[in-house]
Amino acid sequence: MRIGKLDNDELNELILSKFAKLRDEVVVSPRVGIDCAAVDMGGALCVLSTDPITSATEHIGALTVHVNCNDAAAAGAEPIGLLVTLLVPPSATKEDVARVADELSAAAREVNVEIIGGHTEVTASVNRMVTCATVVARAGRNGLVLPSGMREGDDLVLTKWAGLEGTSVIASDFAHRLPDFSEEELARARGFVGRISVLKEGLFAASFGAHAMHDVTEGGVLGAAWEMAQASGCGLTVYPERVPVHPLTAKLCAALGLDPLRLLSSGAMLIACENGEALAEGLAGIGVEAAVIGKAGGIGARLSDGTPLEAPGADELYRL
Repeated sequence: MRIGKLDNDELNELILSKFAKLRDEVVVSPRVGIDCAAVDMGGALCVLSTDPITSATEHIGALTVHVNCNDAAAAGAEPIGLLVTLLVPPSATKEDVARVADELSAAAREVNVEIIGGHTEVTASVNRMVTCATVVARAGRNGLVLPSGMREGDDLVLTKWAGLEGTSVIASDFAHRLPDFSEEELARARGFVGRISVLKEGLFAASFGAHAMHDVTEGGVLGAAWEMAQASGCGLTVYPERVPVHPLTAKLCAALGLDPLRLLSSGAMLIACENGEALAEGLAGIGVEAAVIGKAGGIGARLSDGTPLEAPGADELYRL
């Protein structure tokens, strides 16, 4: 099988179709485009999501915290705790394990989420550090905001820029492939990991009245847009020329022949709402860049030139 997430047909056929609806307390169950589950705990909604970190070797602790908390933030929920599994290759040292724990601790303090448990194991089944975490979160006062809530006529807003996390990972792990980059440029690109959290914009957009949100991970902006349209059963037009791309990301992708709009983009969030310009202005007021990049409506997900958007395949990062 190819490296990366299963495509959506495989995911449905091999996995999701096998899971039955058994409990009334489960109010959001797994399906394509939906990143979080929700469980009614007697009047309060508990929001849960899980993600591994498999495509990075640097900043793995920080990525573990932020990528998982981002799923909760995209549902308008406040992260409370994290359960973290750390799989350690036999070649690692005690110092390596301590470094990951230090990163986990620092990132958790940054977003005020507690590490509440997990599992740590040295195993020959991995050849580098691998983490997988589950976030436990509390739904906001406005209830859940899901990728399936986009409506006809909504504006589609992107926060920050396309390829954010991918740029940091490539600058950290593939610097040898970037001879035309100065050390200062590589350091700045690696520093993008400090912009990975979308907690601030997720909670702001939920209070603003966003209809749908989706954090942009594997498959990039275009993959996330397709997933949001699919989950909502709503057409969508994306204007590629309006999608913000940081100059360092553009230079890196040009050097390696990658598409920044299909590159790993944790730290960016897609938000569907009635007035995208007003939301972008509000986000700017809390220090988050944002731009209106699309419009909901019509039939199917497509680019502005009419080209149909395809279901997300393997992320551009895996081409390296």
